Amino acid sequence: MQRRTFVTGVAASVAFPLAYAQNLPSGPVRIIVGFAPGGGTDILARVIGQKLGDMWKTQVIVENKAGASGTIAADYVSKQPGDGTVLHMAHINSHAIVPNLQRLGYDAEKDFQPIALVGVTPNLLICGGMQPAKTVKDLVALCKANPGKISFGSAGPGSAQHLALEMFMLQAGVKAIHVPYKGSGPMLTDLIGGQVQYSFDTMTAATPHVKNGKAIAIAQTRQKRASGHPNVPTMNESGFPGFEATTWYGLVGPGKMSPALAKRMNEDVNKALAMPDVMEKLEASGAEDGGGSTEKFKEFMHVEQAKWAKVIKEANVKVDA
Repeated sequence: MQRRTFVTGVAASVAFPLAYAQNLPSGPVRIIVGFAPGGGTDILARVIGQKLGDMWKTQVIVENKAGASGTIAADYVSKQPGDGTVLHMAHINSHAIVPNLQRLGYDAEKDFQPIALVGVTPNLLICGGMQPAKTVKDLVALCKANPGKISFGSAGPGSAQHLALEMFMLQAGVKAIHVPYKGSGPMLTDLIGGQVQYSFDTMTAATPHVKNGKAIAIAQTRQKRASGHPNVPTMNESGFPGFEATTWYGLVGPGKMSPALAKRMNEDVNKALAMPDVMEKLEASGAEDGGGSTEKFKEFMHVEQAKWAKVIKEANVKVDA
């Protein structure tokens, strides 16, 4: 009996990891990104994708399906099989903001299987050097003295930057002009040139201009200061308690994916996020606090949806469908 038990135990110890490994795709894996190459979402997808490809001993390809604030890519992934061959780099726009603004072809919660949060990036409240208000207190005073006249640029209607402005106006009790652009690039050009005065732009896009002195960072929009900008105060420290308006990224699969496969992939994403070279690249992009369980990421997205639904309702934000 002992011999049989020993053999069975050995067989189980061999069979279990083999069955475990078979949960992973045997062929190429595609990570679908909802934005153009070179942006923050694309950069993080490629960093993580390379490491996962090494660990899974297969090709991991980043494929860009840009447009409609990332919802084209999300809609595509929601309709794919759940075998792990098609994943999505989820984004605050496609999974928390736009679902509260428009009717979409997918349910941001039910049609996706969370895998892991990759990173959370603050927005930076910035301005060009010629602007008069260079502190949050002075900016609020400027907006109150000039109701509906101070301009804030964003990467587009319904973007994370736009909603950060709406949150600011609600909490400060002021009115300003929202000037939407087709991305951060052209908006930053105009901000530096003085055609638009202020912006809550992503840290990834704004940092190079802050570092070279062409833009001034007034505040950042997480509860804690990002390691890349230790001397820039938070909105919370600047008289806006609880103010948090971030851009975040996370890996998800289609809703048909099994929780077991998601958890298997989650382990490897967490391993990748802990690698020194990955940590360095994420920090350079301002992305922090990634990792954790699938359940943690699911709850995070749920809370984000509810938070932005409240802001959208209170600010009566409307965008063209």
